[in-house]
Amino acid sequence: MAVTEQGRAAAAGSARPATGGGRIRALVPRVLSAAMAAAALYSAAIALVPPLRGLLLPVTFVIETAVFPVAPNLGYAVFLAILAGALARRKRAAHRVAAAVFTLLVLGDLAVVLSASLMPDLVEEFGLTGQVVASEVNLAVAAAALGVLVAAADEFFAPTRKASFRQALATLAGLLALSGAVGYGLVTLFPGTLRDEHHLAWAVERALGGAATFDARRSGLPPSWVDLVIGMLSAVAVLAAFAVLFRSQRAKAELPPDDEQRLRALLSTYGARDSLGYFATRRDRAAVFSPSGKAAVSYRVVAGVCLAGGDPIGDVEAWQPAIRAWLEQARRYGWAPAVIGPGETAALAYARAGLRVLELGDEAVIEVADFGLDGREMRGVRQAVNRVRRAGFTLRVRRHADVPAAEMREVVDRAAAWRDSRDERGFSMALCRLGDPADGDCVLVEAHDADGRPAALLSFVPWGDDGLSLDLMRRDRDTDNGLMEFMVAGLAAAAPGLGIKRISLNFAMFRSVFEHGARLGAGPVLRLWRWTLVFVSRWWQLESLYRANAKYRPSWVPRFLAFDDARDLPRVGLASVIAEGFLTAPRLPRFPRFERRAGHATGTGSLSR
Repeated sequence: MAVTEQGRAAAAGSARPATGGGRIRALVPRVLSAAMAAAALYSAAIALVPPLRGLLLPVTFVIETAVFPVAPNLGYAVFLAILAGALARRKRAAHRVAAAVFTLLVLGDLAVVLSASLMPDLVEEFGLTGQVVASEVNLAVAAAALGVLVAAADEFFAPTRKASFRQALATLAGLLALSGAVGYGLVTLFPGTLRDEHHLAWAVERALGGAATFDARRSGLPPSWVDLVIGMLSAVAVLAAFAVLFRSQRAKAELPPDDEQRLRALLSTYGARDSLGYFATRRDRAAVFSPSGKAAVSYRVVAGVCLAGGDPIGDVEAWQPAIRAWLEQARRYGWAPAVIGPGETAALAYARAGLRVLELGDEAVIEVADFGLDGREMRGVRQAVNRVRRAGFTLRVRRHADVPAAEMREVVDRAAAWRDSRDERGFSMALCRLGDPADGDCVLVEAHDADGRPAALLSFVPWGDDGLSLDLMRRDRDTDNGLMEFMVAGLAAAAPGLGIKRISLNFAMFRSVFEHGARLGAGPVLRLWRWTLVFVSRWWQLESLYRANAKYRPSWVPRFLAFDDARDLPRVGLASVIAEGFLTAPRLPRFPRFERRAGHATGTGSLSR
């Protein structure tokens, strides 16, 4: 279900000043989430560590009878953990589930207390006074929690997807049935001391997480590992079901034509501020505009994270209203806000809006007027350029608008054939389309070998009127080394003829660590951090990307990561990896359906910056 204009208006209207009791109610989702998370951790600990379970048995009894149910069951622990996360994201569905849980606790405790008051003799006869007192305490706690939930109902405003409740029930029923069937098979093969006639009932009980007991007088148990396996299967069932139930409202991964034209109008006036600004025209992003329309934040929702890229587009004076509108929308739908790659000025603006900021790395920018191949520091680049030139390679630099349509189709096909991955990658620093008529100001750099065969290509998007930002880098795998240096140097030489004064190349993550950590006198912590990154670079190419940029002696422009809560950092990191195309998010099976598609002219895209 897409975020509609009405939804955006509701999101904009959801911001209200929190004063007095409002500030206290605003804390309810976080406090309740922390309590549920603590119960989840306790249940998981006593489920996974049998000695701890026995040691804490008195504590477990007190908590379970007087405060809140805990149980040595992984399925139950996962349920509480998922509920805690959804409560923290202010999901309406999570509020209803929590209210239902506390309502059942109140009704159960109330039944015990009323029964004890009506039949005091039985309480004394069977020694149930302690349990009645525990129920009275539990009744007070559960009633107080339920009252707080009712009073703070307005704080749980984030919607879930349409029909998620029915889908969650179907998912839970199917997976719990599978867990029970597997459990029955295991307990049949490994019964331990459990009698044959109790196998099915025991397996069903354990699949349900101990929520129901069919025979309290039953004796005997199968091996503990059978109980653990069933608990893990039930945990997976609960995890899947609640993941379906609490899925965030999804925004359409498309940029409407009207919004794209508004963004292009802002870029024509303010596009020189940010080398990543043009990537806001990606068609798998959306945009939130300031009330004045003079600024916008470009974003995409991935894994429940509202992920913005680069600086806000437009007038700096209108950035704060645009950022507030974006944050209000993220808050309204329960998304975790995050920004990948803002510059220093934008990072400060996001920090003023309440986000936390970390330095992520640096962007390499070549100042054309200062670039040259002379000097000892440029010796490696100069040798590579001369070697490729002697081999007979030639270079051609053109605006996309100057490339004939038939030739551009060949370029698109070559880019796809030279792509290292199956799918296009990129989000914050890639356009992921090539050959679109709307991108006529982009610049294409092509290298041909001595026989005139295409060998490599680069594509750059506009950075204001006098800059370029690298979008696409592709080459034939059989070509000589040094070809990219030849192309970058050739573009710098041709840049004045195109009116270009600056060229943005790749982004080097943790650049300062690689540079300063190798210097004489670097401290032990910095050296250890650098060693760690060098080790990780065996798989993620962090150091090689830094060195590939550093050899051009560029200016380094810092880039940052902005986020709301440190607890969201793992989710933000996962969303970034998915958005950049390095990981495919798992999806539930969907039935095919016909959809109307937006009438954008699109081409093959790229991401390799």
